[in-house]
Order: sequence, then structure tokens, then C-alpha cells
Amino acid sequence: MPGVDVLARYERGWIRDDVVAGVVLTALLIPAGIGYAQVSGLPPVTGLYATIVPLAVYALAGPSRILVLGPDSSLAPIIGASVLPLAAGDPDRAVALAGLLAILMGGFLLIGSVFRLGFVTDLLSKPIRIGYLNGVALVVIVGQLPALFGFSVSADTLFGDARGFVEGLGDGLADPRAAAIGVGSVSLILGLRLARSKIPGVLVAVVGAMLLVGVFGWRDELPVVGSLPSGLPAPALGGLSWGDVGSLLGPAFGIALIAFADTGVLSRVFAARHGEHVDGSDEMRGLGLANAATGALGGFPVSASTSRTPVAEQAGAHTQLAGATGALLLVGFVVLTPDLTSFLPTSALAGVVIVAAGTLIDVPEVARLLRVEPIDGLLSIAAFLGVILIGVLEGIVIAIALSVVAFTNNAWRPYRAELGRIPMVRGYHDLARHPEGHRVDEIAIVRFDAPLFFANAGIFGNYVRTVAASEPRPRHLVLAAEPITSIDSTAIDELIAVDDYLTQAGIEFVIAELKDPVRDSLTRHGLAERFGPQRFAPTVGAAVDTILGYERDDIGDPSDRN
Repeated sequence: MPGVDVLARYERGWIRDDVVAGVVLTALLIPAGIGYAQVSGLPPVTGLYATIVPLAVYALAGPSRILVLGPDSSLAPIIGASVLPLAAGDPDRAVALAGLLAILMGGFLLIGSVFRLGFVTDLLSKPIRIGYLNGVALVVIVGQLPALFGFSVSADTLFGDARGFVEGLGDGLADPRAAAIGVGSVSLILGLRLARSKIPGVLVAVVGAMLLVGVFGWRDELPVVGSLPSGLPAPALGGLSWGDVGSLLGPAFGIALIAFADTGVLSRVFAARHGEHVDGSDEMRGLGLANAATGALGGFPVSASTSRTPVAEQAGAHTQLAGATGALLLVGFVVLTPDLTSFLPTSALAGVVIVAAGTLIDVPEVARLLRVEPIDGLLSIAAFLGVILIGVLEGIVIAIALSVVAFTNNAWRPYRAELGRIPMVRGYHDLARHPEGHRVDEIAIVRFDAPLFFANAGIFGNYVRTVAASEPRPRHLVLAAEPITSIDSTAIDELIAVDDYLTQAGIEFVIAELKDPVRDSLTRHGLAERFGPQRFAPTVGAAVDTILGYERDDIGDPSDRN
């Protein structure tokens, strides 16, 4: 296991730094765990269990040295949307369903790691992931506004939460003391962040709120978290059925995809900072084991934390001993001081969650995408609208579907170009971008910048025919095939049709720079005789030289000969 390997190379001088980082980290783990459990609609203690177990398991099985796992703002609303309708108001059943969701999610990740599928996060492109997270952040923030002001709203949608919040304010349900604590917590966290304080703003806000409640005796007057049940993480999977498994398979896959996408990116970023490399499939295995374990022991799905991991790094963490220290201290907190949370107002927690959710919002990037890549920008907005208009859970499906559409669109309508010679420039270049260029004698050179498959085969064929029919009519056509990395049976049929068309038109067809796997596909389809060795060239230049019968000078006027 990676943790054992790190332990074998552990330096004695790291102990103090790792332990201190673990202590600092613990101050954030408690409110974050409780807060995200609240957003998920689960008992507060499950958030701590979902922190303790993943930290301990990942310390042994995780490939990243300082990545911090735990409940996360991007997953919490999806968890709630997945389990609460099935729980039907039963908190014990909600906990069991959340545990099953984590186990299924962990199972998907472990299967993916076995088959080395670390690349699957590419199913969610960055623009679409940004739009999805913007939507999730808005859902979380609006959902926490009532708690920030000291009252609650029962609604299942973003607009329901917003309407309930506005009506609650109008009906005078807001508690001025709770609102002051909540808004003050948000302001304090943001202020200390802007001031680049070394003391975590979350710690100051939570401790300050608890002191206010304790000093002024508001514990029985304001909404508070309440005392936690004393005890260690334990199995809580009773009352489940195979029907529950079927209902949660889809959400588990979507959550696994999102969690690994975020975890994989964060892992690579922090590994690069330290001159290290983390294999995506190894990261998938570590995350899968952590989720399976926390699901079996009373927790819910987790991922890497974009807020707590930097804190661990800044506090001086060298290894996962920092996370293990945090897990051990959390155990002590749950066992020895479970009543302490009875002084923690829910408005302060709401403030913590709102600030954390706000870090997910990236409007400038969407604006940039709209400016430089309008299609990506519109896809990002579509993912955002899918979340806020249809739902968080359905938004996963929408995000994946949009990514598939984006991929298909890019592959369906790839860039294609006719190439020629440009005076005093080596090589062969896009004539559409260089009107000063010319064809090489009677040779048309075309390039198609994508794999050939059923969706773009017709576009490829039509483009080649258009170039072949253009004036002056070429006698030879060279396909610059280096960008063509694969070809399917539909595209092969189209290639045969193109070859027949060019033959009937009296145009010699030569394929240059074709990759061996693609050429092997032609052979498997019985085309070795049609496309014999004489039909291929190692480079475009070699194809041109063979057609002309002499070597051309790379520099000079396109009409000049050696």
C-alpha cells in the first residue's frame, strides 16, 4: 500500500510538521463534516464519521501525500437528492441509504481502477463541469439562506427554497441573533481570507459563535446542532433491499464520476507542486476504498476537499500522517466531548457552508469561454441551467450528455483543409489561411483533423470530392492522414466510395502519414489489395516527390523545380 511505502521512507523531522498540520486541519474538519451532513439532510454525526474513516483509509491506500478526503459541498446536495426521497422522512433509513450510496460509488471506482479507467473523468469536460458546479453552488447557497437567518424552509427545489426564504423574511421568521451570527460568520471568514490570515477564518467564526451562545445563554433559544451521540463509526445499513440498490446505481455512478474528476485534478495539482506524479487509476482505487469503508461504517460519499487540502499543505503537512492525526483527534472529539456541539448555532454552520459553496462559483471563466470559445461557454451555461431548473441529480445526467454532445460535435465537424506550398516557407500549409500559397502542380493535398467514424465519414467524403472537383482539376490527390488516429467500418466504406469516385475521375489517390493501427484496420477489412504499398507514402513530401519524379526544393516559389 502507498501508505506503507511512505512510512518506509518517512523522515523523523516530518513528525512535528505533520502532527501540527493535523491539529490545524481538525479545526476545519468538524464544522465542515457537520455542515455538509446538514446539507445532505443527514444527522450531524454522520459527517464526522464520513471524515474519520476516509482520512484513516486514505492514509494507507491513497497515492497522494497530502490530499485531504471528506464531505464536500459539490457532493452534498446530490447525496440529499438521491437518498431523501427514498428515506421518506426516516433518518435511520436515510443514513443507511447514504452508506449504500457510498459503497456503490466505491465499487464503481474500484472496478474502474482494476481496468485502469482513470481517464474516464474526461467524460466531463472542464466547461461543463464549471457550469454544473456553478449550479450546485447556487443550489447550496440558496438552500442555506433560511438557516443563516435562523429558520427553516421545507422545499425540494431551488426556486422553492428561494420563495420560502423570501416569504419567511416577510413573515418575520428570521431571528436577529441567529442572522447576526450567520452573516457575521460569513463576513469574518471572507475578511480573514482577504487579509491572508494564517488563522483559518472558519475556526474563528465557529469558535466565536459557540462562545456567544454559551456566554449569553442562547443554547435553548437559537437553533443549534445539538449534542452528538457518543461512539465510534459503526455499521448502519439495516433495512435495505435490492430495490434500494437498483435505485441508487445511477446516482452512485454520477457521484463517482464527479468525485473522481475533482479528486483527480486536485491530486495532480498538488503532486506537480512537489515534483511528483500520481497515477489516475491508483487515485481511483484510493478514493474507492475510502468511500466503500465510510459507507460501511455510517458515513456517506466523499471526495478530495479543495478547501481543506490547501490548509494541510500551508500548515506544513508532508504526508498522510497529518490526515491520520486529524482522524484520531476527531475520534477523541466524538467520544469525549459530544455535548460541545450543543453550543454550535446552525446559522454559523450555514455561513461556513455558504462560503465553501461560493468557492465553487467561477463566473469569470464562463465569461472567458463565451468570449474565446462560444460553444464551450454555451454548454457551460446549459449545464448550469440543467441543475437549477431540473435538479441536482438530473444535472449529472445532463452534464454527461452535454459532454458527449460536445465531443460528438467536435469530432463530427472537424477542421479540414487543402494544403499547398507558400513561397519561402518549408512544408505544406493551409491554403485557406494563406491565399498566397498554391497547389503543387496538379496535386491536391487534403487534411482531415479527426478520427474517421460513422458521424463524420460523410463529411470527409464530401470534402474530398469537393476538392477533387475544384478548378484547376487535380490529377493526383494526397490525403495527409496523420491526424486520423482511428477508422471504423462506416468510414472504411466511405473511403472505398471516395477511392472509386477518384478513380472514375481519373485522379490518383495516395494516402500519406497513415498510422499503422489504422492501416491494420484496412487490412482486416480485406483492403490490402485495393490499398497496396504503392498507395501509401511515409510523408506528404515523399508522396509529392514520387508523383513528380524528382525531389522538390523546400524553399522557393511553388512553381520552381530543382
